[in-house]
Amino acid sequence: MLDATVSKLSWLLTLLCVLSLSCSKHSTPSLKRYPFTGRVVLIDKANQSAIIDGDAIPGFMDAMAMDYKIKVAADFSQLAAGDSISAEVVVQGKDQDSTPDYWLENVKVTGRAKPAGDKAGGPSAEMHVPSPGDDVPDFQFTNQAGKHVSLKQYRGQVLFITFIYTRCPFPDFCPRVGAQFAQLNQQLAGDAALARKTHLLCISFDPEHDTPKVLRDYGFSLAHSRQSALFDRWEFVVPRTADLPQIASYFALTYKAENGSITHSLSTAVIGPDGKIVSWYHGGEWQVADLVKDAAGALRVQG
Repeated sequence: MLDATVSKLSWLLTLLCVLSLSCSKHSTPSLKRYPFTGRVVLIDKANQSAIIDGDAIPGFMDAMAMDYKIKVAADFSQLAAGDSISAEVVVQGKDQDSTPDYWLENVKVTGRAKPAGDKAGGPSAEMHVPSPGDDVPDFQFTNQAGKHVSLKQYRGQVLFITFIYTRCPFPDFCPRVGAQFAQLNQQLAGDAALARKTHLLCISFDPEHDTPKVLRDYGFSLAHSRQSALFDRWEFVVPRTADLPQIASYFALTYKAENGSITHSLSTAVIGPDGKIVSWYHGGEWQVADLVKDAAGALRVQG
């Protein structure tokens, strides 16, 4: 009888262990690794990350420029803008309601950046990185109403700008920053003092497709509104094709048209009432509160 009881207890303990291991296994996020090659566009020392113009990863991702965290400090410290690299993209799966996390490991430099004086260095080596206090050129655009506008006309206000193209299919890129600007617009609308002294600008880098009508419809879709008064505070603009490279270079935006779409990085800036850079964010990790705080600080400085 005792032997039978011990045997049952042993069986139950074994079953519990198996169930525990099974639950533990299912609760641990899965990791997938993919071989990766690309070219470093920008280095973000504060966040130990870099914007990298990555090559296509068959079966996983098309070629595109993205912001990658570099897990190992020694790997990160060896990188410079313009370097060609090989690495592993590590993707950590999450639940259905969350965006998977990703980073680079085993990073190796396969080609060094060209010297600054070497014209073969390409756009990455020459790209301007917006810094607080930089004067912003008076870039020209056409807005959603077909009217010509320029950055100079917004002097005296804090200007929030970000870059989008209306056909962007990637949820973590244009749709994400567009939704963030919609939230920003709503928050500013609730503060009369800030609303009078701020303006939002979404700049398209797809002049061939993003006509004024397309931009107008896109603005309505982001705001979930058909009221034309929306554009009094939040405009959607596009530059001439000839002006786009200079504008993109100033705001550290990388873009490349291929196979009917555009692979690109993200660039968001806050410009003060004096026409100078207050802050600049690459990637989409910024929060609406960050931009509101930047604007409030710029307006305090103005007095």
